[in-house]
Amino acid sequence: MRGRQLAGYLYECPQCGPWEIQRPIGTAESTAECPNCGAPGRRRYTAPLLSRTPRAVSMARGRTEASRDAPAVTTSVPPAAGRPSARDPRWNSLPRP
Repeated sequence: MRGRQLAGYLYECPQCGPWEIQRPIGTAESTAECPNCGAPGRRRYTAPLLSRTPRAVSMARGRTEASRDAPAVTTSVPPAAGRPSARDPRWNSLPRP
């Protein structure tokens, strides 16, 4: 098995809950023995490669899923982040919108 990539396969026991097994890609079976109680657990299929998505995409996906049932409510104007600073110090005294 030298040179074969390992993948994590998720299984779930009816009594103990989920666990993960590392096996060579393509060798996972539909059931596996639970490491805690020895009962047969069924394989759970998950979306592939979500751990390799860019952080900004995964954060946006998480916010979207969280707002599905309980949307976030804004109660005030957010602070101005990343506003460029004035190069001329006299501009600091000018009124801002």
